[in-house]
Amino acid sequence: MSDTGDAGRQGRDEGPDGPGDGIRDEIRGSALGRAPVPLSVLDLVTVGAGSTAGQALRTSVEIARLAESRGYHRHWVAEHHSMPGVASSSPAVILAHLAAHTSRIRLGSGGVMLPNHAPLAVAEQFGTLEALAPGRIDLGLGRAPGTDQRTAAALRGPARLDEAADEFPRSLGELIRFLDDDFPDGHPYARVHAVPGPVQGPAGRPPIWLLGSSGFSARLAGQLGLPFAYAHHFSAAGTLPALDLYRQSFRPSAVLDAPYAVIGVAALAADTEREARAQVLTGALSMLRLRSGRPGLIPTPEEAEAYAYSPLEREFVDGRLADIVYGTADEVRSGLDDLAKRTGADELMLTANAHGGDVRLHSYGLVADAYGLPVEAPRAG
Repeated sequence: MSDTGDAGRQGRDEGPDGPGDGIRDEIRGSALGRAPVPLSVLDLVTVGAGSTAGQALRTSVEIARLAESRGYHRHWVAEHHSMPGVASSSPAVILAHLAAHTSRIRLGSGGVMLPNHAPLAVAEQFGTLEALAPGRIDLGLGRAPGTDQRTAAALRGPARLDEAADEFPRSLGELIRFLDDDFPDGHPYARVHAVPGPVQGPAGRPPIWLLGSSGFSARLAGQLGLPFAYAHHFSAAGTLPALDLYRQSFRPSAVLDAPYAVIGVAALAADTEREARAQVLTGALSMLRLRSGRPGLIPTPEEAEAYAYSPLEREFVDGRLADIVYGTADEVRSGLDDLAKRTGADELMLTANAHGGDVRLHSYGLVADAYGLPVEAPRAG
């Protein structure tokens, strides 16, 4: 058995034009309105000071329903651990809840940090999601822990801490085998079945994406012919090199005949540029505290404005703000247009980080209006 050489097998589903077209159609989005590329949502389920995880999760439902009604292509949830300011430690659980409150928008993980989990467990979780929301689930996978090393050790067990990231290609290959239920005869897992899954009869299959903020996943995604999502919002300086590496490494597969790259973009629109800056400053201060070992809830705009920044802290915060597209709706549209042109990204996935859920919800609506995206009434429930 090849560890990852058969990853393209995830495109075995046949569409009207031949093998793999059904999966490819699920991967590629369509640009609507005046948007240069499809627009999507990356949801960190942030928890602001004075709020609760329950309120943050309810906001996620509101955002997913707004995104669906306004023509955003997909809504992804990221996996993070031991961070008071986010409530997205269990993407599969959140996605099941979002699936119950939406009907069309694609839902997925941005991503599941595969080294934290047994491949069989991931295959069963996402097989369940696919059964609940057929044809709407994406399985995005990352190789980072989504947390600090101590928490990663608590998740994986200390014995696996050093080996987990290095084992990513093997774990990926194993996960794909479980999803397809096709371990060869004689393999130790030949009689182990992920359920829900093909052992129960014909079953759908969530497309696999590789996520990253470095060249490793970019190269691997290209070699396997898989779609790739780059964390521009986390590491903007590496965006162009990673996308170039992905495109140069790309080999056509049953999944894709050409590269398909999404970039995650920190973007927030508000009624005024001043209000937008006050909101994104809350996320910058939260990241500053996280990087300095003081994680907490997302501060209020007032707290972020009054904080006594040292020169080094101000430099860090200014650097963060420089990588965020923020301002009025027209300013954000202009910034996103420029980013799409500079990077050649096939899709932009917007993450609106701010203290209040109402601010994030308003931002996605303003961006949709700026691009003239369709307006449909969200379904009841």
